[in-house]
Parts: sequence; C-alpha cells; structure tokens
Amino acid sequence: MAFNKNSVYGIAAVIAIAVVVIAIGLASSGGEAPVPVPPAGGDATATPTNQVSGTITISGAFALYPLAVVWADEYKSTHPNVKIEISAGGAGKGMSDTLGNLVDIGMVSRAIADVELEKGAYPIPVTKDAVVPVINAKNPAAQEILKKGINQSTWQGIYIDQTVTTWGEVAGKPEIADKIHLFTRSDSSGAADVWALYAGGKGQANLKGIGVASDPGLLAEVQKDPLGVGFNNINYAYDTKTGLPVAGVIVPPFVLDDGTVLDLSTKQKAVDAIKAQTFPHPPARVEYFVTNGKPTGVTADFIRWSLTDGQKFVDANGYVELPADAIAESLEKVG
Repeated sequence: MAFNKNSVYGIAAVIAIAVVVIAIGLASSGGEAPVPVPPAGGDATATPTNQVSGTITISGAFALYPLAVVWADEYKSTHPNVKIEISAGGAGKGMSDTLGNLVDIGMVSRAIADVELEKGAYPIPVTKDAVVPVINAKNPAAQEILKKGINQSTWQGIYIDQTVTTWGEVAGKPEIADKIHLFTRSDSSGAADVWALYAGGKGQANLKGIGVASDPGLLAEVQKDPLGVGFNNINYAYDTKTGLPVAGVIVPPFVLDDGTVLDLSTKQKAVDAIKAQTFPHPPARVEYFVTNGKPTGVTADFIRWSLTDGQKFVDANGYVELPADAIAESLEKVG
C-alpha cells in the first residue's frame, strides 16, 4: 500500500496547526482516510467485527499521533460501527483532556507524574520512540558536528546552563563565532520533557530558548534559521519516504558516555539503536495511552486491539515494539 500526498504520513503538511482533528469514518463526509503502512508479509485488513460500537475520542502527544491514526483507521476497518476522533495538541493537553473527561484516551509521551496518578490517570504503555536533536543544514559547523557528534555535557551547556553559546564551542572550532539560536517547545510537551532530562534538567521548564508550539512548528523554525537548533520526535525529524532528515536540517550524532559516536543520519539507524538499547534513555522513551481510571467498553477494546493486532503496524511506521513481557503487562492493565 503506497503513501500519497494526502496521507497523514506527510506529517509536516498534515499538522499545520497545533490541534488537528481527524474523524475516522470519513467516507460519509467525503473525506479521505489516512493510508497506513501494512505489515510485511500480510494483509492489512481482517474480517469485520460488528459487535463493538460507539465513539472514542483521543488527544495528546504529537509523537504518538501518527501511529494512533494508523491504529484508528485499521481498527475502524474491522469495527465499522466505531467512530474515532483524534487530535494532536501535545502530551500535556492529552493528560488534561483525559483527567477533565473531555476525551476517552490521552496520548502521553513522557513519564506520568505522581499527582496525575493521584487524580486518576491510568497509563498503559503501547510503544516506544525517541527524541533527536535537529540543526539547520547550513550551520557553519555542520560538517565538523556530523563527524564528531555532540555529547550530553555539551547539550547541557547549550540548553540548561547556557555555558555553550557559539557553534565554534560545539564543534571545537574557536574561529567560528556564530551564536547558537536556541528553540524549544512552548506547549506542554513530552518531547521537551524527555529532552530536558537528557540534557541534565528536571523537566521542560529548565530548557532555555525561544518557545515554539508543536513538533512541526519547532522544526519549521530550525529549517528557517542557519544558526538554529531544536529537537523533534523521530517521526517528524526524518522524511517518511526516504528515512533521511527532512529537508533543511541534519540530525547530529550523540556521543555516548563511553565515547562512541552514535550515527543518527537515517531514521532506521535511530530505530535500530532504540531496539538495541544503545540509544540514550532518555531521550528514548515509552509512549502511553492514558485513561481516567481503568478503561471500559469500546475504549478498552480499542486499546487491547492496539496491543495485539495493532502491533504489526508499529515497526513499519517508525516506532519500536515493546518487549513481549511489557505488552503482557499492558494487556493485564486493560483487562
């Protein structure tokens, strides 16, 4: 099954605003449903299941949004009496919408806070992905950075302490005096939260820089600024067709604690590193579906499906499957 220019996987084009609502079951309104990537070696469809009916509403993390749309579309194909509405607005919005009973499921791409658990948040791990740094491709130190990489302490100096302020300092080239133009997220963001933890902070509030709303918004600012740097979920940093960094940016390597330079020049290399657990954790992280209390009815059925039949769409869409024991634990939580 091929992508086309109207597919949800043209992510930067699809999510042009912070909140995008997609109603699955678009045939009745004349719209076009997203085209998922089918699993290798199998048919993407199954025999319809007519017993389940109802409406499921979902909001939250940009990171989980593309996969949630695929899952919703595929679930709808076998459950024609179910309607699913999805909006992307950041992990914080997903959590607040869920606890406020505005949606059935919140998509959350960070650890769940104790205070959220006390209010009734019921997190169910569903997949893994990661956040990567992005730098404008015309950066004056780009080639040196791609060769050497950037270590954690340098990222801390850039984003937390602000003791690293020029690209020459990053690249070890003092003759490059160009100032770093720093961008972060202005909306409550799981990506920003885990990036802050990796960089030595305690959470999103510790990140310095100009705040920009949404994954696509932050990426666009870096694309426009030759001295810009930011961070994105991997499904936004890389082109969905080529697997290379999107036009106008590079993804610099991480330098690990043992000195290893972790090549992130393609999405597949990033995904492979997450699978091999050589990718730093954070910014690799678990993605959650969160409900207000234990899910029931059609909501529980959809989450259960996502953890079983839905897992065959995970790898093809740039995410990482949870280990079998973790899937079993999540299914036990759903009941």
